[in-house]
Formats: sequence, C-alpha cells, structure tokens
Amino acid sequence: MPLPAPIDAPRLAQHLAARRQPGAPLIIGITGSVAVGKSTLAAALADNFAGLRVATVATDGFLRRNADLDAAGLTLRKGFPESYDSAALAATLAALRLGPALVPAYSHVSYDVDPALSRSVGPADVILVEGLGLAPHAGGNPAAALDLLLYLDAAEADLEAWFVTRFMGLWHAAADDPASFYTRFRDLTPEAAAVFAGSVWGNINLPNLREHISAAREGAAVVVRKDRDHALTLVRG
Repeated sequence: MPLPAPIDAPRLAQHLAARRQPGAPLIIGITGSVAVGKSTLAAALADNFAGLRVATVATDGFLRRNADLDAAGLTLRKGFPESYDSAALAATLAALRLGPALVPAYSHVSYDVDPALSRSVGPADVILVEGLGLAPHAGGNPAAALDLLLYLDAAEADLEAWFVTRFMGLWHAAADDPASFYTRFRDLTPEAAAVFAGSVWGNINLPNLREHISAAREGAAVVVRKDRDHALTLVRG
C-alpha cells in the first residue's frame, strides 16, 4: 500500500476526475465528522475540476424537518442516521444521473430545512455530495448510490476545537440577526457559550462520530487526513 502523501485540492480533484467514465456523471460523496470541513473541501474541489461541469449537493437538505424530529423524539439525534431521509437522497442522486433535479437545502441560520432554498441542480459531469448521513447503518448503506466515497479524517481534539470555533462564529453573528437559531444562546456569556458548545460536541457530535460517522471510513475508496494546520494528506485511494 502506498505511503500517505501530502495533497492539495487541485491534485485531489485531478486524482478523482481520473475515475470518471466518459458520458456519465461521477458522483462523489464527501463525509467525515461534524466541523471537519466537508463543505470547504467540496468547494475547493469544485473549483479545480478543469473543463468539467460540477454540481454540489449537501446532505443537510435531506435531514428530516425539525418539527418531524421533535414529533419523533429525535431532536437530540439530529445528524444521526435516523434523522435523514436516505430514500429521498438516493432518489435524488438517481435523478441527477439522468439530468437536472430539484434538490432541497438547509439553512444553518434557522437550523432547519428551508423549502425556499431548494434549487435545480445539474446536468453535471461531477456531482459532489457532501455531509453526514453517508455511513452504513442498520437501515442500509446510503453510499451505495455513489460512485465513490471520500472520508475526510482528523484528530478528535482538532474537530472539537473547530466545532467550538464555528459555534462561536454563529453565536456572535446572531447578535445582529434575530431570525438566527443561535439567538436563543445570546443570553450566555462568551465563556458560557463556549462551554455549552463543548458540551454539544461531547454529548452529541462525538458519540455520533464514534458510533456512526467513522463507520464510513472503512468502506471509503479515498481517505484524506486533515491536520491542525488544515494541510491535507492522501491516506488511501
């Protein structure tokens, strides 16, 4: 097996594009922990598939609505396998193989699927599907609808730090946006908000990573490690 090697977005895009079959879209899943940088990597890759039409789909749009999660007692399981409509995701990816399809979208401000943000996607030569909900679980294997799966890996300590930083950014932004989901935490001091973010990480996101998300790593065709300085290393694939 080749030794891990440093890689950047342009070279990784070239590496992935080599797997595309002419005349058919290449559907690539990008998964990994909360806060690992899946969206950032997908955006960087999308800019580097030279000469190819690229579309990006976020799995967040296939989360069940907050009201449905509340009714099912799954509010604190958001991001876990059972919080996704895997059948709808698979159907959408099947449609994208044939041409344009309507794709639902999620708002990180309202913290819910927002029908107003739905958009038509495709046709495309490369379709990047980034987010959670791609790991195998008792209900099936969502990655079966992909051509290949890329797992973005990182140390747990770095993931926690990145999550808290992201939370605090949204917390600060909520001071000027009364519609933000994060306004409910604005009565906390910055120190208390950071502690709360750490508890969310430890009680929800870390168990999800260990019990579910990391299961996608074993079956991923490509594994990329992200270091604390955000440098990327191709570990497998």
